[in-house]
Amino acid sequence: MKLLLISNSTMAGEPYLDYPKYEIRKFLGEKPVTAVFIPYAAVTFSFDEYCEKVEERFAEVGHHIVGVHTFKDQPKAIEEAEAIVVGGGNTWQLVRMLHDKKLMNPIRENAFNGSPYIGWSAGANIACPTLRTTNDMPIIDPHGFDCAGLIPFQINPHYLDANAEGHAGETREQRIMEFTEINPDMYVAGLREGTILKLENEKLKLIGERSCRIFKKGKEPVELAPDDDFSFLMETGFLA
Repeated sequence: MKLLLISNSTMAGEPYLDYPKYEIRKFLGEKPVTAVFIPYAAVTFSFDEYCEKVEERFAEVGHHIVGVHTFKDQPKAIEEAEAIVVGGGNTWQLVRMLHDKKLMNPIRENAFNGSPYIGWSAGANIACPTLRTTNDMPIIDPHGFDCAGLIPFQINPHYLDANAEGHAGETREQRIMEFTEINPDMYVAGLREGTILKLENEKLKLIGERSCRIFKKGKEPVELAPDDDFSFLMETGFLA
């Protein structure tokens, strides 16, 4: 499997998808690829608008995308895609549409057959066994929490170490520890903004300048740096 799981699309003050674009180019290779893009996490803007934004950035690095919503037979488009790209937005909306359009299994089969998969934010969430470590508001019934299960652990994108000054509510760490309390066999990776988890040649590694915080029930959270080996997360045996 080849996975590029990106915490967030954009860093403050930078253009959309700017910081990960060269990793995307390297991941897809030098030969031009036209990936099928899934824009279904979009809520307040159109799928066509989303595709235009993503295509502009992909074209800068020699690749292209086409929106899955433009195909008459969407499951077949996913099955035959040379690569799949899933954008961020609202994970609940994304999962609902993937279930309604019967795309979750084709995504899984395509990725397990070796086609590259790229997802940021909500798109990284759906590579997990479930959506239950998303940060997004549950704006719609997703018709089931199960996701593609490309990895056997959970990701919490946009991971923050503390609340904003003056906010007395739960921290992200407390929320994740609630998840691990109920799901004691599952690891959760707190993926900070500006970082990427990349699976290639059966090795999982972190890309970026910040560490990743790993949670599991019964263990103290640990910080792993980009030069650490994350492959143990792929050996936990909980693929969906």
